[in-house]
Amino acid sequence: MKRTILLATLFAAALFILLPGCGDPAIGTLQSITLSTSSSDLYGEGGVAQLTATGNYTSKATKTLTGNVTYTVTPVGYTEEGAALSATSATKPQTVSVSTTGLVEAVAPFVCTWHNYGTTTSPSWALTGSYEIVATFDNVTSNPVYMAVASAVGEPAPSADNGLCGPTPTAQ
Repeated sequence: MKRTILLATLFAAALFILLPGCGDPAIGTLQSITLSTSSSDLYGEGGVAQLTATGNYTSKATKTLTGNVTYTVTPVGYTEEGAALSATSATKPQTVSVSTTGLVEAVAPFVCTWHNYGTTTSPSWALTGSYEIVATFDNVTSNPVYMAVASAVGEPAPSADNGLCGPTPTAQ
């Protein structure tokens, strides 16, 4: 009987020592999620931005969770015309849609969350609203990121207002 207990103890100790070398090392418990984006603006019909969700663990390790999180989009503010921003969901996207891979896209019905407070010859854009996006995984929710939408972008021509919305993108 003593020999059986001793052998079982040695076997368990050997497994404990050998198993961490097989596969990923233990990275601890998920503490927080950092959500970032390639752009805080969606420019033009079909404009896109990529989200990246990074898990921060108790061991100080980080892991990309972009395709594993659940994204929630909440409208905050108003359109250029003063109407409340449309609600959105994965099953019924309105204005913005977020894929399971973290790709955010401007979708119909298109809106503008910028307002020209300047003139047609000298535009001055102000943000009137945006969409707040958070990522959740394993009961941990990320910091929010905010997306402004300019569905038909470009500054008005010097001689007339061309009906476009939002400042001209600098890097798209």
